Amino acid sequence: MSKILKFYIGLMVLLFLGITVIELTKEQPINWAATYNENDKIPYGTYVLHNELETLFPNNKIHDIKVTPYEYFNDFYDHKDSTYLTTGSYLKIDQRIAIDDISINELLNFAAEGNSLFIATNYFPRVLKDTLNFETTNEFNFEDKTSFTLANTRFTKDSITLEKKINNIYFSELDANHTTVLGYQKFNNEAFINYVKINYKKGAIFLHLQPIVFTNYNLLKDNNRDYVANVLSYLKDDTLFYDSANKKGILKGQSPMRFILSNPPLRYAWYLLLISLLLFMIFNAKRKQRIIKVIKPNENTTVAFTKTIGNLYYETKDHDNLIDKKITYFLEHIRRTYYLDTQLLDDKFTKALALKSGTDTIDTKKLMDEIVHLRAKSNCSETDLIALNKTIEDFYNT
Repeated sequence: MSKILKFYIGLMVLLFLGITVIELTKEQPINWAATYNENDKIPYGTYVLHNELETLFPNNKIHDIKVTPYEYFNDFYDHKDSTYLTTGSYLKIDQRIAIDDISINELLNFAAEGNSLFIATNYFPRVLKDTLNFETTNEFNFEDKTSFTLANTRFTKDSITLEKKINNIYFSELDANHTTVLGYQKFNNEAFINYVKINYKKGAIFLHLQPIVFTNYNLLKDNNRDYVANVLSYLKDDTLFYDSANKKGILKGQSPMRFILSNPPLRYAWYLLLISLLLFMIFNAKRKQRIIKVIKPNENTTVAFTKTIGNLYYETKDHDNLIDKKITYFLEHIRRTYYLDTQLLDDKFTKALALKSGTDTIDTKKLMDEIVHLRAKSNCSETDLIALNKTIEDFYNT
């Protein structure tokens, strides 16, 4: 191993150790992403809520749904008796719920049998709005500081105030015959509805427009947990079905590479290793690569050959020979293209050629007469050659 190679390897090792020490000792930034994932302990995950469900609902069994609602609840549906073999409340919290229409219909059928749905989100699917006859609006600007209250006077003391990541959305249209207002949010000193209960056949559907209040950051702040407990207190003491953010179809792999790339120090080390190997291969290949001989492609000498032959005839002034070859090649072209016999260049042949080639009969006859004349002439001049060439070229162009 050469000294230069040893130097490069030592330099790479020092860089690797330096980057590793820097990454391990520096303060990790706070992740403020709103994931609403029950496995995330970051400010806007829902780890605290999910972990405290057993405390909030001590008499309830809690099941995590890690497939679509349709796949989950359809397994409990008795098609013979047209009823569900389980009861309880469905719970979903996310900024924008990505539920397909088939699953929405399955949830509505589940609620219709006397069960409950609790959905906290900023944006509801259109099919749910149309079915339950409600609309939401966010048409105005407001200060970040917003207060939340519940309509029930028993919960007056549990009002809270939030200052970050608040959405200005509110319920603008509701079906008064089936809807009960449960909570408000105050924007610019004006109260707007943000929590409702909608009776749906035998069951009930609870809709909340501020899922941010259920996140770790807000639950651990002041007494906000009391507000969340009161919001969820409307659910029955029955099985609770928590719609997990970690579906089976989108679970992250557990391969070693996934682990390496998910940790910044290991990720940087991996990239440094790849770059080092690439540089080593480039420099090593450059030193040992043999010279590749350049093979020039064969030149096309057709044009040069043609010019040489043309100059030969021009220098010898053999006009008769050139005229004979021009006529021979022209008649060969007629035989090959128009399938005409060129033995006798009479009027019948002239009319047939003009008809097949689409040329003027007079011009065609003129060309044939010139060919017959030059064939019979014993001593042709340069003028005769030029005139014949022009007439034939005119025929080709026509």
